Amino acid sequence: MKTYLVTGGAGFIGSNFVLYMLKKYQDIRIVNVDVLTYAGNLENLKDIEGDERHIFSQTDIRDKDAITRLFAEYDPDYVVNFAAESHVDRSIANPEVFADTNVMGTVTLLNAARAAWQQEDGSWTPGKKYLQVSTDEVYGTLSLDKLDEFFREDTPLSPHSPYSASKAAADMFVSAYGDTYGMPINITRCSNNYGPYQFPEKLIPLMINNALAHKELPVYGDGLNVRDWLYVEDHCKAIDMVLAKGKLGEVYNVGGHNERANMFIVKTIIAEASKAVNDPAITEDLIRHVTDRAGHDRRYGIAPDKIKADLGWYPETKFEDGIVRTIEWYLQHKEWMEHVTSGAYRAYYDTMYSAKEVLD
Repeated sequence: MKTYLVTGGAGFIGSNFVLYMLKKYQDIRIVNVDVLTYAGNLENLKDIEGDERHIFSQTDIRDKDAITRLFAEYDPDYVVNFAAESHVDRSIANPEVFADTNVMGTVTLLNAARAAWQQEDGSWTPGKKYLQVSTDEVYGTLSLDKLDEFFREDTPLSPHSPYSASKAAADMFVSAYGDTYGMPINITRCSNNYGPYQFPEKLIPLMINNALAHKELPVYGDGLNVRDWLYVEDHCKAIDMVLAKGKLGEVYNVGGHNERANMFIVKTIIAEASKAVNDPAITEDLIRHVTDRAGHDRRYGIAPDKIKADLGWYPETKFEDGIVRTIEWYLQHKEWMEHVTSGAYRAYYDTMYSAKEVLD
């Protein structure tokens, strides 16, 4: 039985990955490590309550002793590091937290994996792999005037926010451990994810929630910033394939071929949400333009040619289908959203964040 140590497995992408893997494979176990900051939500994992293949540990990835104990107890075959502070606005307000968690947390995991997997002669235990889940934001920005240009794996890193800088630094540490020690590693860099269980500080769930409540829909600047949107299940499939077949040491870009301007996203949500609940009050009159974010990248666009050619992965979900599926999920899980927006999803609350702070 293969063991996966998944960090950040109570967050948006991490919990979707845990659910996907346990549904697909019967003969695995997952050690789910999450410190449960504001974005960690154990309600995301209700569907696997009682599943003995899922072991949850409320642990900070920066806690060297605790991480070392988990390696010793469970001897993981794979480490998949989703754990990260990920909201750009928060990184602008408090960059130190991002540097600490995203960089030093990654180094702690790398050191624990090296201590557990590397033999005295410098060789590595066969079958082990460390996978760093990163972001296209490490590449910086693309021009709206050159739509034939895309981020590729050899695009120089040029992060523009404290968040993306912390992720780029973490990527460089992972790559350096591969080069210096021969650690079996991969890095994946994905475009913007959307789908079930996404914390409603992010664009799509925030707009869905506000639209259904007839609240203002805040749009940064002119709303023409372009992002490449990837349905979260397609991302989970890509990570699974990289773990199984990815060439050691390689970076793989994971993109959706779904580039859309933010304003297009918001207007699509208005139209689809209004239709889904038959509510004529959900209109574009709810849109409010707000002061643009500092250092706001203009366009992201990923070329996933390498992962397609090497591993056969491709994004299966068209945005037009995925956004409808996402809206339907939130409509069917109103209690989940209510628990998040009220803070009730946290039976105990001992971190520096609060749901009210995010959503007010």
